[in-house]
Amino acid sequence: MTTYTTPARQHGVSRGLMRLSLVALATATALLAAGCGDKKDKAASQTAAKVNGDEITVHQINFVLQQQRGLKPEQADAASKQILQRLIDQQLALQKADELKLDRDPRVVQQLEAAKREILARAYLEKVGEGAAKPSNEEIEKYYNDKPALFKERRIYSLQEIAVEAKPEQVPQLREKLTAAKNINEFVEFLKANEFKFAGNQAVRAAEQLPLQSLDTLAKLQDGQAILNQGPNGVQVVVLAGSRSQPVSLEQAKPAIEQFLLNERKRKLLEADVKGLREKAKIEYVGKFGEGVPPAGVPALPGSAPAADAAPAAAPAPAPAPAASAGLSDADISKGMGLKK
Repeated sequence: MTTYTTPARQHGVSRGLMRLSLVALATATALLAAGCGDKKDKAASQTAAKVNGDEITVHQINFVLQQQRGLKPEQADAASKQILQRLIDQQLALQKADELKLDRDPRVVQQLEAAKREILARAYLEKVGEGAAKPSNEEIEKYYNDKPALFKERRIYSLQEIAVEAKPEQVPQLREKLTAAKNINEFVEFLKANEFKFAGNQAVRAAEQLPLQSLDTLAKLQDGQAILNQGPNGVQVVVLAGSRSQPVSLEQAKPAIEQFLLNERKRKLLEADVKGLREKAKIEYVGKFGEGVPPAGVPALPGSAPAADAAPAAAPAPAPAPAASAGLSDADISKGMGLKK
């Protein structure tokens, strides 16, 4: 059975380990400070280095450590020393920048202001996201049962894709030929004989690597069946060349489902909050910006990414086979499968 670990989960685990390492480092620092006899010694214990009299503190090192993903606790000490060297180089550059009064350069001032805006806005969005409640065990189990193609009936799909340039009036003929073809090679020979321009590609994708809205369509196909989708420049044919079953248990899926549902709740909280802020605010567009104003977008929660719902795996690519009916959209194919257009 494939170990059920997702990028989102790995990120969460690594951050948890990092917090432990930082707590240990902070505790050691506190004990060192407690052992000193006066305030001067306590202050000195927070200093990691001095660069031309300017101090670099343990707190600065810890802050950079928090940004390191995937760092193991036993690596924290070595990483701290490397970070210190980078901070020393940074401090030297900063001192020279001060001498040259670069903080008065209009471009630098603009960048500093933009960074400040970004940091403060991000902090607010994170604060809003913290209000999302964790999903219950019942909600997690319901999601598991409602998505059999992702879990109980999870499959690894070998997909073959053909992008064909065609005019709208040629699409019915292509659909008919695909349905009548005994195998995909016969359909390809038809394209060559009729001088259609086309490009082929193939990929192996686990269920969770496909868009949720298109997964159900693929899950209903048998090995060797195909779907044809009309796009702006022609059609795309996706053949399920082969697949193999690789189910995931509720216990394996639980951490990823929990993170996925939590991220969805955070996203909805942000949507509602930003919508409320816009409704209360007085927003005026001036000049050319007042023409054709697009609908307002909703910022993504910093640090959150769509969680995969199962673990990826690999499978061999079998031979092509007969065709069936349509289902996926052009956008689904290019986005979810990573197939070349």
